[in-house]
Amino acid sequence: MTTTETFRRARWWGAAGGALLGAIDTATLVRLGVAFQMNGRDVTWLVAAFFGSSFTLLGYLVGWAVEARRREGHAAVVIRAQTEAIGAARTRVAQSEKLAALGQLAAAIAHEVRNPLAVIRSAAQGLAEARTPADAEAERASAFIMAEIDRLANIVNSLLAFARPLHVEPRSVSPGELFDRAVLLATEELTAKHIRLARDESAALPAAWADPDLLCQVLLGLLANAAEAVPAGGEITLGARMSDGAVELAVDDSGPGVPQELRERIFEPFFTTRPRGTGLGLAVAKQIVEAHGGHIGVGERPGGGARFTVRLPVARMAA
Repeated sequence: MTTTETFRRARWWGAAGGALLGAIDTATLVRLGVAFQMNGRDVTWLVAAFFGSSFTLLGYLVGWAVEARRREGHAAVVIRAQTEAIGAARTRVAQSEKLAALGQLAAAIAHEVRNPLAVIRSAAQGLAEARTPADAEAERASAFIMAEIDRLANIVNSLLAFARPLHVEPRSVSPGELFDRAVLLATEELTAKHIRLARDESAALPAAWADPDLLCQVLLGLLANAAEAVPAGGEITLGARMSDGAVELAVDDSGPGVPQELRERIFEPFFTTRPRGTGLGLAVAKQIVEAHGGHIGVGERPGGGARFTVRLPVARMAA
């Protein structure tokens, strides 16, 4: 039954109630001994018809008023929902335009900066190779220059990754395969901090529909963030499970966690809580995951710490 039909029923229920009330009033008066006569004739049925029609009309009008109130309330709810939807759409469009402008700016800056950085690094490396063995100060200065240039190069690469349109080539890939690739690349960093790495996955999990290279990039970034957050000797856990028809990958760490008020903002471009961070790692990760039709989020790990989850569609059946 449609909402309009539901509203229209009120007037007819009101009319039926009015007719019933008129009949009850007439019957009550008759039982009390009231006689309805005109020119010596019994006009009880005429009075009953008058009462009935009057109360029926009154009930119909009351029902119509109730319908009007309900209709206005329903219209207000619909208008409010549509207004909120329009506002959300405008926010998304404004965000998209802002990201597009930032992407163009990032690409331009990266293009202009990359070549000079390569020249400076080459010069610093040449100075390091030409120094005398006793010149420790020159060695420290050269190492410092190259380290800072490498950091700037990483920022430039992050800018380019954020600005470059994604080219996703999804295929059927198991969570275990994604974890294996990411762990292989992150082992050196985890070992240096004596971080314990655990895995919690089931062999019966279905494959995900994803681009292995891009998803490995996402997992590697999450592992790097976790390694930076946990103290030496801490623990990181990689987990995979099915959740609401999707493959969910999780990276848990035993660090301090992410404050509730920052959990939405950390995926915004250029937002970072690190003194030397770029604020692009998680923004690029979100971009990659959403390009797969998935979702990335952050929550709290049981027992304390952060839990980043990546939800991916299940692999399609082969045609």
